[in-house]
Amino acid sequence: MEQTYQYAWIIPFLPLPVPMLIGLGLLLFPTATKSLRRMWAFQSVLLLSIVMIFSMNLSIQQINSSSVYQYVWSWIINNDFSLEFGYLIDPLTSIMSILITTVGIMVLIYSDNYMSHDHGYLRFFAYMSFFSTSMLGLVTSSNLIQIYIFWELVGMCSYLLIGFWFTRPVAAKACQKAFVTNRVGDFGLLLGILGFYWITGSFEFRDLFQIFNNLISNNEVNFVFVTLCAVLLFAGAIAKSAQFPLHVWLPDAMEGPTPISALILAATMVAAGIFLVARLLPLFIVIPHIMNFISLIGIITVFLGATLALAQKDIKRGLAYSTMSQLGYMMLALGMGSYRSALFHLITHAYSKALLFLGSGSVIHSMETLVGYCPKKSQNMALMGGLTKHVPITKTSFLLGTLSLCGIPPLACFWSKDEILNDSWLYSPIFAIIAWSTAGLTAFYMCRIYLLTFEGHLNVHFQNYSGKMNTPFYSISLWGKEGSKLSNKNFRLVTLLKMKKNGRPSFFSNKVYKIDENVRNMMQPFLSIPHFGNTKTYSYPYESDNTMLFPLLILILFTLFVGFLGIPFNQDVDILSKWLTPSINLLHKNSNNSIDWYEFCKDAVFSVSIASFGIFIAFFLYKPVYSSFQNLDLINSFVKMGPKRIFSDKIKNAIYDWSYNRGYIDAFYGTFFTAGMRKLAELAHFFDRRIIDAIPNGVGLMSFFVAEVIKSVGGGRISSYLFFYFSYVSIFLLIYYFFNLGI
Repeated sequence: MEQTYQYAWIIPFLPLPVPMLIGLGLLLFPTATKSLRRMWAFQSVLLLSIVMIFSMNLSIQQINSSSVYQYVWSWIINNDFSLEFGYLIDPLTSIMSILITTVGIMVLIYSDNYMSHDHGYLRFFAYMSFFSTSMLGLVTSSNLIQIYIFWELVGMCSYLLIGFWFTRPVAAKACQKAFVTNRVGDFGLLLGILGFYWITGSFEFRDLFQIFNNLISNNEVNFVFVTLCAVLLFAGAIAKSAQFPLHVWLPDAMEGPTPISALILAATMVAAGIFLVARLLPLFIVIPHIMNFISLIGIITVFLGATLALAQKDIKRGLAYSTMSQLGYMMLALGMGSYRSALFHLITHAYSKALLFLGSGSVIHSMETLVGYCPKKSQNMALMGGLTKHVPITKTSFLLGTLSLCGIPPLACFWSKDEILNDSWLYSPIFAIIAWSTAGLTAFYMCRIYLLTFEGHLNVHFQNYSGKMNTPFYSISLWGKEGSKLSNKNFRLVTLLKMKKNGRPSFFSNKVYKIDENVRNMMQPFLSIPHFGNTKTYSYPYESDNTMLFPLLILILFTLFVGFLGIPFNQDVDILSKWLTPSINLLHKNSNNSIDWYEFCKDAVFSVSIASFGIFIAFFLYKPVYSSFQNLDLINSFVKMGPKRIFSDKIKNAIYDWSYNRGYIDAFYGTFFTAGMRKLAELAHFFDRRIIDAIPNGVGLMSFFVAEVIKSVGGGRISSYLFFYFSYVSIFLLIYYFFNLGI
């Protein structure tokens, strides 16, 4: 066992050869590297699978022995200062490693088909592998400085992934917004790290916790300064996990490809903030008021994320706000000291939300056959509906993910969310009421997303296509112009047609191929879409390929069964509590999580009733109306007006406008910060030009005028110069004489 732990340092470095070799290959052998591009996807999956197996092996050993292993080596030694690097293997590390690798493998397999038509295919897998390296390095770090280094690498990778399609201005702005917002939190994190080093003299977690606890018990610290440093540390988690008020980057991050959204918003980047708070919880738990502050931010985020998801039209943005709300539940649990509940919900939510995002990607993939690659159309739920008969496997997987997030037993999120809701009653009745009501809102907006996407009739108005099909279809890349009539629009249009194996275009080169005539004869009937101002023909939506469906099926299994990991069937069998025993003991809490099954069933009936009520309201408001509309304008108007019929005019307008306009928080930041900074910059520019630059410019100008005056005085006569000279000397002597006489 000891020997296995000694080789744990390879965990973050195993995915690293892929981006290095891709970069080297593109530099030295670009043609061969591009022609063998599918090989790099296989290597990415293979290396991450090795990391997953290694992480699972470590986890099994920890469950059996409740052990923690840390290895460090000195990097910088100078007098009394020593900076060490190393790795820490404990339950939190192993849980995060398994989440990152399992979800990452599913996303990589899914992406092989989803990104196959894109000329940025190699770049995509290079970014993804480097992102996995950064996240694995973050969760295995043994000190705060090491965490901060990988923290910034994760931020850099997220910038590259969100802005993957950087030729689209909206994607370029989204990655900049995410980068700047996270830099605010990261600056606070850096100040907090330096503050606690000043207090304790150590960056290592074990030494930091021990020294700080001794200082607190002996009352040898300034509690105001300590609280400020703790808040600054927490600021990094606020930004990274999209907690209020630094959540504004999250919906805009949906401009990246859907697999990136699944990876970032399921088990990796946004989970980094939860991981940081969980890692530093032994530090926070002994600081007065900081735990209350963490729980307050969590409950605000829970409710805000749910309300902002109510009226979103973009399917990915609706899921993004759902992620924000669920992350708030995790932060609330950590603030309440419910370490086990927070990590339990982190696990269950990761797989359920990955299933939902990949399912939404499958839907978007199908919608692209109808409207072309246009996010405003292919991701707009107002243009969907009636997809059940076209994409039955995607529909089933999305439904299971939706029910899990709603808290319907026996799916995964029911067990973890119910545990957090029950703990909230013991912490604060006000927080409990908000958390339970938000559970109903979660069921409402998740069921709304499902109904608008899959149920009813197809909301795009079609007419049967008649006549000869003479429009060529191409596999068009965002970057490429070869063989495409639409290349001047500079966007990716994926045809996604069902073909036989011998009719599929080759993805082993970066060329674009026209679809074979024999393949065209196998296609489904084509339709025209007059609503978009053209007569281009497309096929009905249909199910994605097997390489995209396989990850959905695996994630369905996780969604169905991973919740049983934390159910204590009896007092002696509770895998999650046994797994987390070392970390729970570090918090000086009781790891026995026995359940009174009568109380559990009573609470479960209450929580399921709230979720069922939210589902019923969503079904009542959306299902009947959407199944009867065929006109696109009426559908779009109902998206705005449908939920308002049960409220008075003022209330309904306020609710809808609040949700659709993101709570006006983005507008406030734009007015107060962005416009304010511009005004401040203009004022500084005016001061610099009119005051700072005016002083030397004024001196130079005065010298010029004085020189001009002196130049006009000179006439070239020596007698005149002598007269002025003796006159000045005489005047000076007279002044000097009278001055001395006066003294």
